[in-house]
Amino acid sequence: MRQRKNPVIISPTLDDSNKKFTSRNLQKNTSSSAPHKVFTICLVTRIINSLLVQTYFNPDEHWQALEVAHRIAFGYGHLTWEWKKGIRSYLHPILFAALYKALAFLRLDSPWFMVRAPRLVQSVFAAVGDLYLYKFSQVLFGDNVATWALVAQLTNWFMFFCIPRTLSNSLETILTLVSLYYWPCLRRTSSGAVPCGSRKWALVLAAIACAIRPTSAITWIYVGFLELLMTRNKLKFVLLEVVPIGGLVLGLTFLLDRQLYGSWVVVPINFLKFNFFSSGGDYYGTHAWHWYITQGFTVMVFTYLPFSVAGVIMSKEWKLPGLILWVLGTYSLLGHKEFRFVLPVLPIALMFSGYSLANLGKCELSKRKVKEISSSHKKRSLKLQLAVVFLLVTNFPMAIYMSMIHQRGTEDVMHYLSNEARENKVKSILFLTPCHATPYYSTLHHNIPMRFLDCTPSEEKGIIDESDQFLDDPLGFATKFARNWTQPSHIVLFDSQEKPLKEFLVSHHYYEVRRFFHAHFKVDRELQASVVVYALQG
Repeated sequence: MRQRKNPVIISPTLDDSNKKFTSRNLQKNTSSSAPHKVFTICLVTRIINSLLVQTYFNPDEHWQALEVAHRIAFGYGHLTWEWKKGIRSYLHPILFAALYKALAFLRLDSPWFMVRAPRLVQSVFAAVGDLYLYKFSQVLFGDNVATWALVAQLTNWFMFFCIPRTLSNSLETILTLVSLYYWPCLRRTSSGAVPCGSRKWALVLAAIACAIRPTSAITWIYVGFLELLMTRNKLKFVLLEVVPIGGLVLGLTFLLDRQLYGSWVVVPINFLKFNFFSSGGDYYGTHAWHWYITQGFTVMVFTYLPFSVAGVIMSKEWKLPGLILWVLGTYSLLGHKEFRFVLPVLPIALMFSGYSLANLGKCELSKRKVKEISSSHKKRSLKLQLAVVFLLVTNFPMAIYMSMIHQRGTEDVMHYLSNEARENKVKSILFLTPCHATPYYSTLHHNIPMRFLDCTPSEEKGIIDESDQFLDDPLGFATKFARNWTQPSHIVLFDSQEKPLKEFLVSHHYYEVRRFFHAHFKVDRELQASVVVYALQG
């Protein structure tokens, strides 16, 4: 087995800009942008990005993060069935609970801040991830590629749409980017020195990512195996680094969960039991094994895909493409699939897009005469310009539409109800919608009775949950439900269920007060074009 030479150790205070541009087929770099300037650009971009994200994407953004944080900070908020089964760690929500506590202390817990502050905090995390993608690309391929990789990261529609959201997958992606930068096995032997203590930092960040999302281990099994193959002192790596660092991070996480659950809960084991050993995730739908390759990840990379493929081929770098294939292949074995599950490897694909874009604009001075060089440079500049225009024209409209228009009604209705509740116009709310279709107490921020249709997976096969019962027969379900209800002051529903419930609503003295646009096309159910609010007369 080939053994890697011991890396040169340098102080982390040394400027990375002194590293030479070592990629094949690319020109030498001149000088790199100062990290603080890059971070400032990323931070401003992500702050604007977070303010533009105004739509509903996945329930976990609210129900597995902000709703839990709101309960910790203010004493009320709904805990879904996952928290009763102990398959979620409090490590992620506790970050936003601290934010909520700070807002309350400063008396800034108004509707606007309650909605925007968590995404603004997430935008800071996202900017750190962007910076480390730049630094990682710079170490591997040089300044030119790093710049274009950052451009790809900031302009890809799915990164724009997803990374400012408070999903645990978003934080996992950021931790993955920072950790990848510190792994010695992922650096080329010619790419310069490794920062002191690099591998230990990589392990700490990887362990935190696993504590937040146990499935992050899929990534680190691949990277850890590479490191094990390439390092000389394998026993030291495993016994003196992996075991103590992983044990310390997970141990502290267990203590946090013990404090907030009120009993000892081993989240990773519970998580694996439900999602892997019992295929519990399949309850929420399954896809064909090839879905990530043919649809999911392809849609995420979008028009950057041919540039990513070209970058992989031109760079002759196989470790990171291998990581992408490993992650996609492993997740493909699971029945339940979602876009966000493979978000951590999207920036890697975009980094290779940056490689091909940088290569598209270079000019090889040593092989051409002056006139030929000038002509070649103009052609390459034109190709690069056309490529950039194509990527912007295809990604920017998609990013804006998905972030500001598609499925915004469920966010807007909760903002409206929050403001109404502040004026004591809302006493209680019933959501006659599919379960978890809207944010909840974390947006309303008023401790009033609310009820939504339950969709907890049943341990008995054939048992239909409330949400599916309602969708199968809206009128029959509502009629039966109303026999034992405490009549709410407001009812929220989609227009697709409004028509069969029209007479029911009128007979129970409800009238329409507001209607919010939601979507132009259906996603996984019938078209839900608008969200309607009905209020009780008198």
